[in-house]
Amino acid sequence: MNQVQKLLIIGFVWPEPNSSAAGGRMMQLISLFKEQGFSITYASPAQDSDFMVDLQEFGVDKKSIELNNSNFDIFVKELNPTVVLFDRFMMEEQFGWRVAENCSDALRVLDTEDLHCLRIARQKAFKEKRLFNTNDLFSEEVAKREIASILRCDLSLMISEFEMELLESVFKIDKVLLYYLPFLLEPVDSAEIPGLPSFEQRKDFVFIGNFLHEPNWNAVQYLKETIWPLIKRQLPEAVLNVYGAYPSQKVLQLHQPKEGFLIMGRANEAQEVVKSARVVLAPLRFGAGIKGKFLEAMQCGTPSVTTFIGSESMHGDLPWNGFITDDAGDFANVAVRLYQNKLIWLIAQQNGMKIINQRYLKKLFEADFSKKIELLQTDLQKHRLTNFMGAMLQHHTLKSTKYMSRWIEEKNK
Repeated sequence: MNQVQKLLIIGFVWPEPNSSAAGGRMMQLISLFKEQGFSITYASPAQDSDFMVDLQEFGVDKKSIELNNSNFDIFVKELNPTVVLFDRFMMEEQFGWRVAENCSDALRVLDTEDLHCLRIARQKAFKEKRLFNTNDLFSEEVAKREIASILRCDLSLMISEFEMELLESVFKIDKVLLYYLPFLLEPVDSAEIPGLPSFEQRKDFVFIGNFLHEPNWNAVQYLKETIWPLIKRQLPEAVLNVYGAYPSQKVLQLHQPKEGFLIMGRANEAQEVVKSARVVLAPLRFGAGIKGKFLEAMQCGTPSVTTFIGSESMHGDLPWNGFITDDAGDFANVAVRLYQNKLIWLIAQQNGMKIINQRYLKKLFEADFSKKIELLQTDLQKHRLTNFMGAMLQHHTLKSTKYMSRWIEEKNK
């Protein structure tokens, strides 16, 4: 293609790679498109935040946009992007019809982050003290919105193989609309990581995770009430440092220095915090996607203990970099073993590095992804013709969402 490739990213928030895995993921996608020669504009209706990255530093144009405002139509028509990337389905709902109407030839790509309907249905099942069943997804309103968004787009990026399989088997989504693109990392080797602390140089347990994310808050409560007392019984001197952006008053109230349970708030340098800890604890009881906190732990050579949902879709057939268990007593026991036994700890550390090097290397995905985008652009009309459900949804969305949005815009005047 001879024209300059232009990518418009419509972001749910401005990227904060130090606050959440989603922010890190977005910066990886920006880097991927940059290396393919795209000129990039990042637009969002979100308020600026103190912790957002300076997009200009990365050669990305920044544009504030408004919901239900036809100024976006003028902006997108003038920009005339060749590819539009929606950051989560909510952005496709708000702006997808405007993109389709004003730039019909632009390739529309959805970055799902994780399947929101899966996370919400699992959370509901957990709160109702019952086992999650995939049939639960059909009653979720979010599922109807999210699946409609996936169908309206030309391609949806998935970070979890489990969720791809779920979309194909439960929702019967055609696999040509889905593309597996996990977190994209550089190779790791414990011998080559500068200043990587040894087993003896590390101390304490650590939890790290954004508190705006409900699974993280629930995991910290579970640690405090159930697992930590069991660990303390075996290791009276043990300390757990709990880090995370946006802690609420409820989170801060869990700070108990006498119990070695410390709420530390936002980590200025997350990697330094994880590197200096001996073991990461994250007993996640519901959630979806793959978890950035564990990949960060692997990059820092820090073993972890988690649940089956925590490790879901992350390690394939490879052994975990620590232990996986859903039982609280077992969780405490293996956490103590990992903390005390250097040999087990070193094996776990190597396992984590193998997982990164065999499953998450950027070079494993970048060429194929570039080819996929190029192929879709070359044959876009044919691709859309075979996606009748998507075309039908696009047709009805244009009618309903368009007029609702126009009505809101008039009302706001």
